[in-house]
Amino acid sequence: MPPSVAADDAPSEQQDAPPPPPATEATRREPDTAPEQDRERAQTPKVKTENLSFWYDEGDTQALDDITMAIQPNEVTAFIGPSGCGKSTLLRCFNRMNDLVQGTQMEGRVLVDGEDIYQKADPIMVRRRVGMVFQKPNPFPKSIRQNILWGARINGFTGDEDALVERSLRQAAIWDEVNDRLDASAYGLSGGQQQRLCIARALAVRPDVILMDEPTSALDPQAAAKVEETITELKKRYTIVIVTHNMQQASRISDATAFMYLGWLVEMSHTEKLFTRPEHQRTEDYITGRFG
Repeated sequence: MPPSVAADDAPSEQQDAPPPPPATEATRREPDTAPEQDRERAQTPKVKTENLSFWYDEGDTQALDDITMAIQPNEVTAFIGPSGCGKSTLLRCFNRMNDLVQGTQMEGRVLVDGEDIYQKADPIMVRRRVGMVFQKPNPFPKSIRQNILWGARINGFTGDEDALVERSLRQAAIWDEVNDRLDASAYGLSGGQQQRLCIARALAVRPDVILMDEPTSALDPQAAAKVEETITELKKRYTIVIVTHNMQQASRISDATAFMYLGWLVEMSHTEKLFTRPEHQRTEDYITGRFG
């Protein structure tokens, strides 16, 4: 049977599609990588899950069911699917943010660069390697400069702080907008600027992977476009995983897309293939708006 849905990921009332069929190898396989060079790359993913299942409420509410996937380095991977399908829960498994939620249980493995991050790994160090940007911009009640330096100092940074601030803000494509007011409050920035500041703050600790949970959903179209441009530029240096309800956004900025439904990984493939030639009827029904 498909898993029940976690309370914080509850499906919308409009979702009326039938439950998914039992998982098969086809529903769990890694992205379709036909060219020989892609097959080679798929053997050394940046992030990989193996038979990952997850529960809330002391095991009473299952949010993820037996998910195996591979996320390639220096790509943007998008998770799509209706509300309640487990996208955000899966994302938070990648840097152990779910450890902070009481009553959770997990089975399976999550590997970053081949290392199981749930075995003998310090959760704080995991979160330094795998940064997070949340749905709503959440700058600290400090200056722009202090927002960038806070995490770096906690992690023992002793280098040139001015250079770190500039590098992080440039990578997040906001330096030109704020370089003359670095000591001003971050709360004085617009919503889009605050979100890019949060991206810069995550970059300051030099992560390998950046997770983004609907990073543009609270922004106006112009600010969202700027964040999308930033994400596209950042993948040259980082591996990025993004949760989005905006399928147009997924098609614009992602290299690979995973479609999830009620805790199952239904299909994962290169983005162009998934949106134009999906292998599963449920995927086609979702991306064409028949349910969601």
